[in-house]
Amino acid sequence: MRWTGNKLWLAIGFFAMSVFPSVAFAASTVTGTITFTGTPPPPRPVDMAADPACAKKHPTPAMNEMLVLGSGNTMGNIIVWVSKGLPAGKTYPAPTTPAVLDQNGCQYKPHVMALMVGQPYKILNSDGILHNVHALPKINAAFNKPMPATVKEATVKFDKAEAVFGIKCDVHPWMNAYVGAFAHPFYAVTGPDGKFTISGLDPGTYEITAWHERLGTQTASVTVGATGSKTQDFKFASPAAK
Repeated sequence: MRWTGNKLWLAIGFFAMSVFPSVAFAASTVTGTITFTGTPPPPRPVDMAADPACAKKHPTPAMNEMLVLGSGNTMGNIIVWVSKGLPAGKTYPAPTTPAVLDQNGCQYKPHVMALMVGQPYKILNSDGILHNVHALPKINAAFNKPMPATVKEATVKFDKAEAVFGIKCDVHPWMNAYVGAFAHPFYAVTGPDGKFTISGLDPGTYEITAWHERLGTQTASVTVGATGSKTQDFKFASPAAK
């Protein structure tokens, strides 16, 4: 049988729908930019004088990553995720590629990250000095992993969805990081340009949450169709003085 013209494209379309059913139904995207309004506080250097081995790793002072701003006061280190509206009972496979936290320059890199429940969480010790990784979740099991100079790598997994919890180093009190663990892949972490993209959403109305470690959370309701993109921006500001 010879396939030509519209018949050929129709056959290709049916094949794609049968082999890749999500292609036909999950094509919507939410994008946005996170910005800081008002006058931001000046950047603060991290004081590492308590450990000369750490201080030596920085010819110029390392800066605190609590507030990371780009041009136009766009905000980095914001976790954005779908917090409501996903189909009940639908499950999503966790990536097998690890999410990586590195102890580098006596700082946790990245400072803020997100991963899926069940995804490997690989912890590196690039510094080659004593650190420990003290995770403080409330839903998942807490852990405190010592990582002396001879221990270069450890891997754990988080079994339950939990957003967001802290990680600290008890050896170096200035070291801290934040992790969001999600049961779905609809999340993003902003860089200094403040931009995020959440793709692959089915048609529907969703609650989108944006989180900052000091300025709290904001939510917005976004309705998407079968295709296309919607924009949802967020603005954070320092709390008013009491």
